Amino acid sequence: MPVKVELDSFSGHKIYPSKGRLFVRGDSKIFRFGKPKHESLFHQRKNPRDISWTQVYRRQHRKGILEGAAKKKSRKTVKHQRGITGASLAEIAARRQQAPAERQKQREEAIAKAKAEKKAKESKKAKETKPARAGGAAGAPKQSKQGMKGVGTGGKAGR
Repeated sequence: MPVKVELDSFSGHKIYPSKGRLFVRGDSKIFRFGKPKHESLFHQRKNPRDISWTQVYRRQHRKGILEGAAKKKSRKTVKHQRGITGASLAEIAARRQQAPAERQKQREEAIAKAKAEKKAKESKKAKETKPARAGGAAGAPKQSKQGMKGVGTGGKAGR
């Protein structure tokens, strides 16, 4: 018949039957301690992660693990070239092969073309005149709605 072995709540060591002590906290959580030292450190609120002989510390700092299990093979990332929006991989490679002077020339041409388009658009916009407002004369000063109603001009009319 197998023996029921408990684990120490502080150190993580095995506790065999009839050994150790049991501590039940106010919230009914059960703690088992194999040795008085473990119990004492628990009640002093020591953190088992900071004490080098506890199982938690050893696991956290990778102590006592076999060499084969400890080292995992790391994969090297493989770089792939992909096209980006608006340019395929072939176009990108072709631009890389171009001489810097040729690339500069293409850039200047593109800038000049964009400026010409912008100028044409602005001249077209200037030709189209905005229709005059239906409400009043073009030269008359603007008047607010309250000004039109006559509010605020004289006396205690609105009170």
